Amino acid sequence: MAVDKEDKFDEMLGRALRRSPEPVPADFTNRILRQIEKAEQQRILAQVVLQERLALAGCIALGIIAIVVAAVFPGIATSFTKQMGSLSDKIPQAIEAVSNEWQLYYMVFAGVFGFAVYTLLDSLVGDS
Repeated sequence: MAVDKEDKFDEMLGRALRRSPEPVPADFTNRILRQIEKAEQQRILAQVVLQERLALAGCIALGIIAIVVAAVFPGIATSFTKQMGSLSDKIPQAIEAVSNEWQLYYMVFAGVFGFAVYTLLDSLVGDS
């Protein structure tokens, strides 16, 4: 795919240079292709930086909202922590119930392991 892009670019550049009366350096095409590639990399990097800044701003905003809710509405915060406490009491019971079902245990383990491998490969290989 990149080769087709370069071939089309070479053809267009060749036609334009044949019409041009000025002399052109021998590595002109390579320099232009490097500039185009560098511009594309800078655009992608700017996108990634913007996404990271938005994610950071979202985390900060969520933390501020949580602090404001805890300060302004303490009843909501205490009821939420009580509900989470009752949930944490039920987790060991759920683990015990699942541990008796070994097929379900292996299915969950395989799913988590598969997701971990997929995430690792996606982070290493990426969009290249």
